[in-house]
This record gives sequence, C-alpha cells and structure tokens, in this order.
Amino acid sequence: MAIEPQQAAAQRPMEQIVRRYPPEQRYLLAIMQDLQKEFNYLPREALGLTAAHVRVPLGKVYSMATFYKAFSLTPRGRVSLRACDGTACHIKRSQVIIDELRKCLGIQPGETTADGEFSLETVNCLGACAIAPVLVANHKVHAKVTAAAVREIIKSYGGRVDEPVGN
Repeated sequence: MAIEPQQAAAQRPMEQIVRRYPPEQRYLLAIMQDLQKEFNYLPREALGLTAAHVRVPLGKVYSMATFYKAFSLTPRGRVSLRACDGTACHIKRSQVIIDELRKCLGIQPGETTADGEFSLETVNCLGACAIAPVLVANHKVHAKVTAAAVREIIKSYGGRVDEPVGN
C-alpha cells in the first residue's frame, strides 16, 4: 500500500521522535509522552511506529494510551483548558466555571472547538484546593476563578467571547 506524500511528510517527525530512543520496551511511555507533546495527541500512525520500534503488540500501546489521562487519541486544541471539579473546587462553585467554559466555547468537556483552538476537560483534582476553584490553561494555573475570569482567560489566548447581556 502506497503512502500518500502528505502522510509521508507527517510520518517523518513521528519517526524522528520514536528513533530518539533505543528499541526497548522500557522507553514506551517516554516515546508516547514526546509524541503527545509534539502533536497534541497520539496519531494512529505514531502508535504503530512506536509498537514496531519497541517490539510490543499494538494493543499494549493502545492500552497505555487509553489508561493515562495525559494522552489523547483525538487531536486536542492549541489551548488545553482543565477545570477542576474535585471536592474543594466543587464546593467553591466549579460548576459555574465549567458552565461558563461550555457556554463561551460551545463545547462539552472532552471536546475540542471546531477551529482546533480550545479543548476542555474536567479533572477530579489538581491538588490546588487552597486556591479553589482552579482552571489550568496550557499548564498555567488560574486561582479563584470566576465566570468573568473565564472570559478573560479565553480572550488572553486569542479566543473571542461575547459579553453576557446585562453585565
């Protein structure tokens, strides 16, 4: 089966990442982390290359990819928004924050905006209970977030937000 030129071009960076590591199973997680970092998800082709390189069944690679929450099998947005809904954040009204994110972005947790700019997910705990409710945007922690702060955070990453009527 012939590989299309576009597929071949995408495969080169994948191969470069995979080949940085010796072909040993113990490097499987590190390879996957580098692939996730580079592509913002784990492309199917990359998983196949990884499995072949470290000589493990593709099922084992998929098993790891679906076990760890840090990995995604679908493309994530340029900006990853993680809203904490753990006990402390929930008590401090994290649901208001999550609702505002859904409204502003037009997506549900686990989804990415159609333009590929924003992904939204909820997590059970970020370990920052003292500054609840917490929102993490591309690894930057935002403390004591309000609905108004959500709009400002989205704007700071280039998102367009219509101001709510009556505010």
